Amino acid sequence: MKNKSLFFKSFYVKVALSFILSLLFVALLGNYILLEFSLRSQFNQLREKLKIVAQTAVLSVDADELSNIPLNPEGVNTPAFEKVAGQLLKIEQTNSLIRNIYIMSRTNQPGIYQFVVDPDAIKAKPIASRVTSYPGDKYDASRFPEMLKAFDGPRSDTQLGIDEWGKLLSGYAPIFDKNNQPVGILGIDIDANDVYLAEKDLLFRGILILLMGVIFALVLGFIFSAKIISPIKKLSDGTKHIAEGNLEYRVKIPSGDEIGQLAASFNDMAASLADARQKLQDYFYRMIQAMVRSLEAKDPYTRGHSDRVGELSYNIAIKMGIPLKDAELLRKAAQMHDIGKLGIHDDILNKKSGLSQGEWDLVRKHPEVGEEILKPVFLDTQMLSVVRSHHERYDGTGYPDGLKADQASIFAQIASVADAYDAMTSSRSYQTAVAKEEALAKIKAGSGTQFNPIVVQAFVKTLE
Repeated sequence: MKNKSLFFKSFYVKVALSFILSLLFVALLGNYILLEFSLRSQFNQLREKLKIVAQTAVLSVDADELSNIPLNPEGVNTPAFEKVAGQLLKIEQTNSLIRNIYIMSRTNQPGIYQFVVDPDAIKAKPIASRVTSYPGDKYDASRFPEMLKAFDGPRSDTQLGIDEWGKLLSGYAPIFDKNNQPVGILGIDIDANDVYLAEKDLLFRGILILLMGVIFALVLGFIFSAKIISPIKKLSDGTKHIAEGNLEYRVKIPSGDEIGQLAASFNDMAASLADARQKLQDYFYRMIQAMVRSLEAKDPYTRGHSDRVGELSYNIAIKMGIPLKDAELLRKAAQMHDIGKLGIHDDILNKKSGLSQGEWDLVRKHPEVGEEILKPVFLDTQMLSVVRSHHERYDGTGYPDGLKADQASIFAQIASVADAYDAMTSSRSYQTAVAKEEALAKIKAGSGTQFNPIVVQAFVKTLE
């Protein structure tokens, strides 16, 4: 449930859903309008078709024959009725859409028409579900406005109508005599089911197009949302890198829009922060160097020790193939490796006799003290590891953490060799300097126990 909540809080999901819903709304609205227009167009086409069929059918009707049909049930037995009804049946049989075809005339009552010819009356097997009308049967035409206008010209119903014959759509055309006077109307009905089938087919196509539109909207929504979110995500990742202290990180967004301008501003900000941090570190570094110099000034025997350890560490790193930038970082860190001795009294540092256990414990804390001094400014773990771990041993018996082998950083292991060599070749208040050859022999002897063998090999090559 929590993951589901986080999913819907995602900016990417919000943008994707907004884009998809917008596309779906447009697709639904467009399909609705198109479907409505298509259905109306289809319906109007049917109406026009009915008018044309009715007009065409009228051409086969003889107005004089109509006048010879008696307007009573016995009229179906007259030759005139059979002739006209036969013509209507032929028309009905040639057009599968026609359900009913008939001829009506006016009566003296407004809105009331009467049947003249209904071909169903002479069919051998009348359809049980259909009403059969006979000459003279009255019909209430007032229910169908277009039928009332049919004596003036071809018409068709504007909507489906319901009467005794069912739910139908009808078309009408006037029948004129020799004097061009309307003596009746010919009506043609098609079943509502035929209209529904046509609309159903159109509706099916509309739904199919809509589904395709939905799929297209989903795909397009996620694609465009991803493109919109991608640069924002890059900016978000960039802020995380900056928050973690990686001020060298830059966001790459090749765009000239507002997001691209924001990325450029972000990179400028990161560059400014990196420059400010570098200046701060340089300033702090110079302060630390000054402190180291003051520390060494108290002991003429160790003067220059930090610089020599830094230089030697740098040369070993280069010999090991460590990148120049990292080697330079190691030089600076090694120059400050003994900064923690600021917390040790001068009497202990310069004591010529052996140290007591308490004094020795205090001296052994200087790596941790040094790390605490530098930690607020120098965030690089490699640099801090040089200060904290330069007295660790490869066999794990060093201090302050008892790190073994590669548990200590390679920077610290390099500084350890450089520090030991310079300490042995420099005179101290409690020891006399040894020859370089003897110091080198001791370094080699400590390979694999006190020192990393790979570092020792690089150190030997550096001296050569």
